[in-house]
Amino acid sequence: MNYRFQNLLGAPYRGGNVVISNNTLLISPVGNRVSVTDLIKSQTLTLPIQSSADISRLAASPDGVFLITVDNNRRCLFINLRRHVILHRISFKSAVTALQFSPDGSRIAVAVGKLVQIWRSPGFRKEFFPFELVRTFADFDDKVTTLNWSPDSNYLVAGSKDFTARLFSVNLIAKTKPFLFLGHRDTVVGAFFGIDKNTKRVDRVYTVTRDCYLFKWEWQDGKLDETEGVDMETDGKDGNLEENGGYLVGGKWRLLRKDCFNQAPAKLTACDYHAGLDMVVVGFSNGVFGLYRTVPDFVCIHLLSISREKITTAVFNEAGNWLTFGCAKLGQLLVWEWRSESYVVKQQGHYFDVNCVAYSPDSQLVATGADDNKVKVWTVSSGFCFVTFSEHTNAVTALHFMASNHCLLSASLDGTVRAWDLFRYRNFRTFTTPSTRQFVSLAADQSGEVICAGTLDSFEIFVWSMKTGRLLDVLSGHEGPVHGLMFSPTNAILASSSWDRTVRLWDVFEGKGAVETFPHTHEVLTLVYRPDGRQLASSTLDGQIHFWDPIDGVLMYTIEGRRDIAGGRLMTDRRSAANSSSGKCFTTLCYSADGSYILAAGTSKYICMYDVADQVLLRRFQITHNLSLDGVLDFLNSKNMTEAGPMDLIDDDNSDTEEGVDKQSRAKLGYDLPGSLPNRGRPVIRTKCLRIAPTGRSFAAATTEGVLVYSIDESFIFDPTDLDIDVTPEAVDAALNEDQQNRALILSLRLNEDSLIKKCIFAISPVDIPAVASSIPYRYLQRLIEAFADLLESCPHLEFILRWCQELCKAHGNSIQQNSRNLLPALKSLQKAITRTHQDLADTCSSNEYMLRYLCSTSAKK
Repeated sequence: MNYRFQNLLGAPYRGGNVVISNNTLLISPVGNRVSVTDLIKSQTLTLPIQSSADISRLAASPDGVFLITVDNNRRCLFINLRRHVILHRISFKSAVTALQFSPDGSRIAVAVGKLVQIWRSPGFRKEFFPFELVRTFADFDDKVTTLNWSPDSNYLVAGSKDFTARLFSVNLIAKTKPFLFLGHRDTVVGAFFGIDKNTKRVDRVYTVTRDCYLFKWEWQDGKLDETEGVDMETDGKDGNLEENGGYLVGGKWRLLRKDCFNQAPAKLTACDYHAGLDMVVVGFSNGVFGLYRTVPDFVCIHLLSISREKITTAVFNEAGNWLTFGCAKLGQLLVWEWRSESYVVKQQGHYFDVNCVAYSPDSQLVATGADDNKVKVWTVSSGFCFVTFSEHTNAVTALHFMASNHCLLSASLDGTVRAWDLFRYRNFRTFTTPSTRQFVSLAADQSGEVICAGTLDSFEIFVWSMKTGRLLDVLSGHEGPVHGLMFSPTNAILASSSWDRTVRLWDVFEGKGAVETFPHTHEVLTLVYRPDGRQLASSTLDGQIHFWDPIDGVLMYTIEGRRDIAGGRLMTDRRSAANSSSGKCFTTLCYSADGSYILAAGTSKYICMYDVADQVLLRRFQITHNLSLDGVLDFLNSKNMTEAGPMDLIDDDNSDTEEGVDKQSRAKLGYDLPGSLPNRGRPVIRTKCLRIAPTGRSFAAATTEGVLVYSIDESFIFDPTDLDIDVTPEAVDAALNEDQQNRALILSLRLNEDSLIKKCIFAISPVDIPAVASSIPYRYLQRLIEAFADLLESCPHLEFILRWCQELCKAHGNSIQQNSRNLLPALKSLQKAITRTHQDLADTCSSNEYMLRYLCSTSAKK
């Protein structure tokens, strides 16, 4: 039960800005969450923190400790990035279009509508009012679009939709007019300070406009007359310049040059400037990006096309060697090294809904299939997608990993079942039917020789040979779509569920057809076998889960889940969530690795976990708090209800969406009928597929927001059932000091504290391992195996741990075999760790072998 959110896979970048912290950490918004990618280690992690809506703006402090995010509801979170906790909250009165920390980290500049606000940056300390508004500049006539600080944190330059840019002196006490940059003919998309490399002071300003022009403004300290430049009037010019606002007050600015990017009729949509390299990177609405040098001459270094869609963000890293681009329409993030012209990261999530998820037998890989016709394979530990298969021409509806761990099957609505080779990354076999069918379910027997797929339109089950690809049989009898299909884990019996209110068992190899039929009172949505094959669970449209004995063919018990999964009211609902009948059923089920509990989910914001033996609800997981999705709130605001329906359904927005996905694209997600926008394009929260890893340590849920991965919390778990007054950490230390390692290990296992268990394991001499292993009681065996699996991931003492595992198998082989069901999750975790270590050693040995051959050949030549 101790599952906690770990990561988010397959969710696309939907818009907003991205930032690079500490030169190597790419921070990007993913819906209402924040994803952090380590560009050196090639690992991505999604923070467990959620905003109330999709995040539109974010900024990181210069030291990389703090992160500030603002969502579409104007709510701001101040986050400790290293500890993953929220420190402070605040709400702004208008939409935030830009925000940035000052270089010294003491202040935050925020563009709120037509205003530029300067806030004092809060710290770690809990305060009643942590955000303090220092100054407000209200000089613009339209929305502020861009902000940039000077390196000394004394000046701020901002651009606006009113075709102007203004330079503010932040520390100025007396009332002073900002410097005004005129002459632009379109919205100012970017404004940046240029630095004199000798004096380290600001000597120029760059402004970039939406109509693809770059303006270079030069500052001169009172050397120009009023006719040569833009007049910057200030109050109190005659006094000391530093006292009245700094070295930029009292001088004059002139337009030095104006350069065109020559991309018309495309519009410039994103830009960034690197002061150290004097380079500017720009992205355009036609998918082209350009890298230009600004000093001494305006020179194009690179001009390349990523796609045909608008680039929504373009950012330099601190060193200036990497460029980051984001395309919200495609859900794509790219990190490109411009010197070597190579990709550092190229990630793209599923643009449409993820329909199915499958774990590999060793739990190291996760495969996902979606409505965008693609199959992606992810590494669980890093969160990266390493291969994408796009041969399907319609939505992918089902996935299945073969026992070999290197073969993946996928079924699609395009009428094909394809087999993928994960070594060569190719489609090596395609299973088809004489006439086109739409497949919605998929199964393979334990030997991997027979492949079965259920259809949506003809209500049949097709059976193929894996070796030859030949169609062997067509199983008929169902009178509705076959949405559930699974082979028994212990024999060759195939179970199928259909909307015709039946579950049927088929003897595929004997060719006897349906050997058993389990009738239901409502449509059957899905089914799943317990891992030992002695129980079968099916979900029906009335919200019940039925548990059957597949051997005797009797109904064992039923769980009523309508009240448990109910929650969330859609904008189009005329009834409250409690009185509505829609969505109160489970569309996906999944047993735990030991079969003691079952996970269930459907068109709801909840995932329910039930104890199978007692038929009670153990826990509900709420998959999201994102109010940008429909069905998250239980109660809608009655003030927004009219006689004609909710006010939110009235579409009074005639302008195009500036960033993210436009309404027409959101309507294509499958939630809305073509040509209509009943929810204004808001996706409905749902869970389409649940899968538990074979190790039992994690599970994945294919939801509207992507694939949510939950894993067991590794923190201290207190279990008082096996404790008495003498079982304490002090008693463990005392036993170790008295050279009673066996007693110390058993005491630590009774305490169930991870650090003490590992301490006692390493205190045991390799010579004493056989004796200690044989004396371990069976009830502590699972906890000890889990500790070894965890140690193999990070401990360098490989031979020591493997010796322990070998002696445990020798001493407790019969017990492990007799109770394999209970120990299966721990054994799978150990197998996963050993397999991963073996692969790493094999790669290292191969590399060393080739290196030794090379050295021997070169020495022989000499």
